Amino acid sequence: MIWNPGAETLRRSELESLQLERLRATLRRAAERVPFYRDAFAGARMTPESIRSLADLERIPFTLKAHFRESYPFGLFAVPVTQVSRIHASSGTRGKPTVVGYTKNDLQVWREVMARSLAAAGAEPGQVIQIAYGYGLFTGGLGFHDAAEYMGLTVVPVSSGNTLLQIMLLQDFRPQGLACTPSFALHIGETLREQGVEPSKLGLRYGLFGAEPWSEELRREIEAVLALTAVDFYGLSEIIGPGVSVECAEVRDGLHINEDHFLPEIVDSAGNRLPSGTEGELVLTALTKEALLAIRYRTGDVTSLNPEPCKCGRTTVRMARIKGRTDDMLVIKGVNVYPSQVEAALLAIEDLAPHYQLVVDRTRGFPSLEVHVEPAERLVQRWGRFEPSNPELAALRQRISDRLRAMLTLNPEIVVDPPKTIPRSVGKAVRVVEKKSVGV
Repeated sequence: MIWNPGAETLRRSELESLQLERLRATLRRAAERVPFYRDAFAGARMTPESIRSLADLERIPFTLKAHFRESYPFGLFAVPVTQVSRIHASSGTRGKPTVVGYTKNDLQVWREVMARSLAAAGAEPGQVIQIAYGYGLFTGGLGFHDAAEYMGLTVVPVSSGNTLLQIMLLQDFRPQGLACTPSFALHIGETLREQGVEPSKLGLRYGLFGAEPWSEELRREIEAVLALTAVDFYGLSEIIGPGVSVECAEVRDGLHINEDHFLPEIVDSAGNRLPSGTEGELVLTALTKEALLAIRYRTGDVTSLNPEPCKCGRTTVRMARIKGRTDDMLVIKGVNVYPSQVEAALLAIEDLAPHYQLVVDRTRGFPSLEVHVEPAERLVQRWGRFEPSNPELAALRQRISDRLRAMLTLNPEIVVDPPKTIPRSVGKAVRVVEKKSVGV
């Protein structure tokens, strides 16, 4: 179902005209109300009036994550806090949190773009959705919640964690939809299997999974243990939260960006714009925000753009599944690799459980990598017990090593851990653990 055909099926010429109009209005607002942008525009020797076409985007300076931290808490707001209806923030694990604000109109825009995402995944008014994203300062839970109510869904606001409660509600309330991180969806599904519950009897039809990079291989694992259609979505708090883009359940070949609200670009590491189809860093401009203006924000997420209209009927540009973050890329003995690439290689091996962790040791001159995995449950059942000296484990390690070398030119140490020893996630999975020297 297309929630807003008038916006989601616009002709490209009409869409670009609307984008330019909204971009110039946003630039004027930024120059008038946000000292950071006023100074940045002056430093770049540009004014809102000098932007005459979308091709002039390159004249506008970037906004970086560091700018949010330097302006903490409200320095980038374009309205007084008295006009802000809600505040969200990042976890702040790398310092001060990124603070974002929403006016009443911003919240309505958020509901609208999230309603489009829910509809694209298969949600329909009158259905039930179980939201297992965290509620609070994190934008996930409330972003889904408000939009689901807005479009006429019945919401089960269970939040993240408490796997057994999640399963009980899935069995008793029988929601058609489930929203959570892909790693938590996998954990729920595996726990269902351990309890002997047939997933097809739950009645789930679709799942909206995001907030962390994941692979096609993990999609297949989730669909197998939950008996649903797994749909990828994308968002980030600096732009609005979830609702920036989503796959359509019909095609699932790229995520449709809500381009009437979010203007996308792809740039290289030096900030040069790249053509459609070329992989690089995603840059987004929020075109309709009031409280927090994000202009040419470098997201750090690696993807590419496909402008071809989709078979589903939507004409908005599609972004490829996020490959990883620019700051998450691992450089191991001269090889550049993203955790999601390792995941895709590992999950293609049938004798492995769909859980892994990468341990990067930076305590020596050159970083080294350990890849921790678990054997598939059926293997351990056949063996009767997990025994490190089992010759089949040595053969499994060799197969893993051969695959990583062939697919990624990586040659890490492979560690096959006992079952259920790699941490399971009820939120965002911790895929990479780094060992650093004291004081680093």
